[in-house]
Amino acid sequence: MSDPDPGPDTPPHRAAELDAVFSALADPTRRAILGMLLEDDMAVTDVAEPFGISLAAISKHLATLAAAGLIVQERRGRITWCKLDPDGMRAASVWMRGFGQFDPVDLDDFERFLAAELRGLGFDPDPAA
Repeated sequence: MSDPDPGPDTPPHRAAELDAVFSALADPTRRAILGMLLEDDMAVTDVAEPFGISLAAISKHLATLAAAGLIVQERRGRITWCKLDPDGMRAASVWMRGFGQFDPVDLDDFERFLAAELRGLGFDPDPAA
């Protein structure tokens, strides 16, 4: 089964970028890593320290985050450093903002609307009254 299309106006290369970002964010370990990197750049070994998993497993998580464009890894001497990529979530943020254009539903107004429609059809919307 293929993933749903993010929208008719989303070019294919943007859809793949969004898929990579949301896939990376779907894992709680990767979200925790991003939270740690909000504080400061970190060496891979420092990123791995709070987790009860191997350095190889952390490296795979970091590779996924890097492939999604959420972090940048940089080798300084013998140490690999990780830092957030400030543009990494831009496409996802822009896509999600599109959903902010909808006003929240006022359920009281909706209930009044339904009651008026029912009355117009000859039904009593509140038979207990």
